[in-house]
Amino acid sequence: MATVELTFSALPAHVRTARLVATAIARRTGVAEDLLDEVRLAVGEACSRAVEAHRVHCPGEPIRIELCDDSGRFEVTVTDSAPSDDLEQAYKDEDELPTAVNGTELASLLPADTLMSGFGIAVIAALADDVEVYPSAKGLRIRMSWPATAAGFATA
Repeated sequence: MATVELTFSALPAHVRTARLVATAIARRTGVAEDLLDEVRLAVGEACSRAVEAHRVHCPGEPIRIELCDDSGRFEVTVTDSAPSDDLEQAYKDEDELPTAVNGTELASLLPADTLMSGFGIAVIAALADDVEVYPSAKGLRIRMSWPATAAGFATA
């Protein structure tokens, strides 16, 4: 399993870079050519959501992306550090936090400005083959993946 990590400041211009890097690695990992637009759009949506959350809550903190190939899958995880007071009050123990595969469940837990009213997460869920969302009082982590056929970018 090979992993590429990327961190960037909360500037909209950096979202384009994240999309380009994710698409290049997806191609090298063996994601089908007809899925690359979905990868590009889903990563862009997740990063745009994280940039907006950071600009409101913690503009000096970096956004983190992990891209890896694992067991025939190309996986992207976008992690932000924007706190959510609503989640902290609703869930004292991080182990209790729910996970979801679409914005419907999360929209009722997080403030509208953090999730863009759940629309961004719903778009990501429609674009990625598999999506998991991990909200916490310390930020939101979105993991998405697509099937990959190549041996991985570590050997190329």
